[in-house]
Amino acid sequence: MVDSETPRIDPVDAPILVAVDGSAISYQAVAWAAVDAELRRCPLHLITSSAFPTGYGFGAALGESEVEWLREDARRILTEASRIAHDAVPGDTISVTTELTFDLIIPTMIDRSRTARMIVVGNRGRGAIGRAVLGSVSTALSRHARCPVAVVHGSSQADAVSARKPIVVGVDGSSNSMPAVELAFEEASRRKVALIAVHAWSDTTGYDLPVHGWEEIRTSEEIQLAESLAGFGERYPDVPVERIVVCDRPVRSILDYADGAQLVVLGSHGRGGFAGMMLGSTSTAVLHAAECPVIVVRER
Repeated sequence: MVDSETPRIDPVDAPILVAVDGSAISYQAVAWAAVDAELRRCPLHLITSSAFPTGYGFGAALGESEVEWLREDARRILTEASRIAHDAVPGDTISVTTELTFDLIIPTMIDRSRTARMIVVGNRGRGAIGRAVLGSVSTALSRHARCPVAVVHGSSQADAVSARKPIVVGVDGSSNSMPAVELAFEEASRRKVALIAVHAWSDTTGYDLPVHGWEEIRTSEEIQLAESLAGFGERYPDVPVERIVVCDRPVRSILDYADGAQLVVLGSHGRGGFAGMMLGSTSTAVLHAAECPVIVVRER
């Protein structure tokens, strides 16, 4: 069931879709998404849900007065979210539309991901457990959405100082990481910032021990990283690229550089994944631990 005020979205003009629930972190996700929508010159669509799980159906659980109260509360949330979006991008340079649905938000967003340009969510909403690092919505969407999913954490990195920070992308040489590399170059080009491409050679040891013959290994891995980035430099000559090859686990390596970044971009799973895998261990760990926004990218 969708609010009658909802505009029809043209799939050709794919929007950035933001799930908002009235929590502070969801409003930060709106602000981040608004800036990205302006950079991409695409519409921004804000959606909230007043549904909750019940074994007897929505109509059997609530009366008309309760439904109307939920509708008004949702409209209040959407009004505030729209205000935040316009404040983040002053001058009415982006199209912002809103939608209230009484369908469950996770299956709704997964279905919309087929035609959305990107989905943006806060890492946890007002329904999440207080100490939860990643909420049920952000977890489900990062695993199952068909389009890139941006998860915004406590800091949306939307301020002027953070806007000059670089973007970090994880590159493992697998085909699964290539869509992430491409999107990272696109974001860096739009934001006019540098790109740090991180390639971690070893994810098997849990000890900080020297690796015999590492210098020779490093040379080989640097060649592999250069091959993975080949062609992108020509397509995005305005993006300065720093190539990092480390003898360390991918999660720790990416998080080390994420501390000074405005955004991290990762493939849904890498060279250690398998066919049909929804989300790899590296992507999952970074989503939980990073403080800046993280975009998870998979091939449609």
